[in-house]
Amino acid sequence: MLHDSANSFNAVYTAYYRKSFLFVKSYVHDELVAEDIVSESLIKLWERMKVQPVEHFNSYLFTILKNSALDHLKHEAVERKAFKSLNEFLKREHEIRISVLQACDPNEIFSTEIQQIIQSTLANLPDKSRKIFEMSRYLNKTNKEIAEVFNISVKGVDYHIALTIKALRVSLKDYLPVLFYFLVQ
Repeated sequence: MLHDSANSFNAVYTAYYRKSFLFVKSYVHDELVAEDIVSESLIKLWERMKVQPVEHFNSYLFTILKNSALDHLKHEAVERKAFKSLNEFLKREHEIRISVLQACDPNEIFSTEIQQIIQSTLANLPDKSRKIFEMSRYLNKTNKEIAEVFNISVKGVDYHIALTIKALRVSLKDYLPVLFYFLVQ
């Protein structure tokens, strides 16, 4: 019908674009997508018309438009499902991070393992250094009080404490970032 009277693609495009656009847009709800679908559909129709005459022009165009719009909507549904799934995964992962952080107990960080490392390191120190460190850190004695007990200078107490801290630093090197955070508080 139209194939016999139309000599150019422009005639087909002009005659059917607007009606096709409104039809497709009513389903895809996106003007740019509707424009693309209509343009591609009219090109498919024109290519078909160059090969052989189309008997039921309106039906054939409608079928191309319908199938193209359906393909788009199905693809959109798959994308939305994937996005929703990804969103749910990210939400669960976020909730897990929140719950893990909320459950983080500083007392657990100083676990038995760390206590064992500290005790082992202190046990391997010279007696005097270990006792001076324990008096300083566990009994809250001042360096002056410790110096009087051991009959040494305050600088001597500083030396023994520094020696102990150095040994602990080496033993606890893997735990230092966490320990540093809590010790600075």
